Amino acid sequence: MLDVRRLRLLRELARRGTIAAVAEALAFSPSAVSQQLGVLEREAGLPLLERTGRRVRLTPAGQNLVRHAEAVLERLEQADAELAEARSGLAGALRIGAFPTAIRAIVPAALVALARRHPGLEPMVSETDPAAVAHALRAGDLDVALIHEYDFVPAQKEPGLATEPLYREAMYLAAPTGTAADTATAERDLGEDVGEGADRSRDRIPRQGSGQGFDQGFDQGSVLRAHADAPWITATPGTLCHTMALRACQAAGFTPRIRHQVDEFPTVLALVAAGQGVAVVPQLGIMGSAGPAVSLTRLLMERRTKVAFRSGAAAHPAVAAFGAALRAAVPPELATPASAA
Repeated sequence: MLDVRRLRLLRELARRGTIAAVAEALAFSPSAVSQQLGVLEREAGLPLLERTGRRVRLTPAGQNLVRHAEAVLERLEQADAELAEARSGLAGALRIGAFPTAIRAIVPAALVALARRHPGLEPMVSETDPAAVAHALRAGDLDVALIHEYDFVPAQKEPGLATEPLYREAMYLAAPTGTAADTATAERDLGEDVGEGADRSRDRIPRQGSGQGFDQGFDQGSVLRAHADAPWITATPGTLCHTMALRACQAAGFTPRIRHQVDEFPTVLALVAAGQGVAVVPQLGIMGSAGPAVSLTRLLMERRTKVAFRSGAAAHPAVAAFGAALRAAVPPELATPASAA
């Protein structure tokens, strides 16, 4: 009988390509991974791996076994969910990953509701960038997570993982109030003269999913290009937010001159208010953080947030309970799958 733990190692090797990468991802030593894969080959009775330099390639038999391993591991996840549902009451740890704006604006209310309905659950929240969620879920470090994608950075389907949509939010260009580019953009967008001290917060759609649209001829590229010579504030490299800002500017025809790299949007807006640059921020990032010194221009692009978990875990009572609590905690001004339909 093939060992499930060794099948999991083989699946990770198929995804990562090197024994060292598998060892790092699963917190094993490379020698332990090699040893266990060798045992798996003996259990299978034929070669599963062949080395090509520093990488390891699966033989046809190894590739076939990986396909079966994916199905077996998903069924085991489903079995675990059904057993948990059969047990009376929900108890134990629920490891949750989420990005900072969701932790600030969505997760606390969800945790309060979860505690009321399932006091035996022990939710444990870890700040996790969406780019790191797939690894953490597959390694078992998280049970459920919030991830997001942007129009310019669509999410890639991750083998062994499943997602459910949660909400959509608008994106804004944040600039210091009173800059030349800000005034020019305001006059073009609003069709009027914008004097000093005027309110330049230009959200043309007050509620996501309300059915209202942008004025005909609105050009997101022109709005961004008006700030092409300004210093920019982006998230740190390697995050989806950083990639989104770069690609949005490049699609508008320029590469931003990045001065500051900050991940927390309230801090980003404080730097914008201090005249340190411009930034692209999501709707949740500006709630309660944008004062009169920051001008906001609604953009066409959006950020979409989803709940992610291992395939087969959707029916797990703890995962399902947290998902329901999250949906109830989404602020009404954001678009949900139901309101966007």
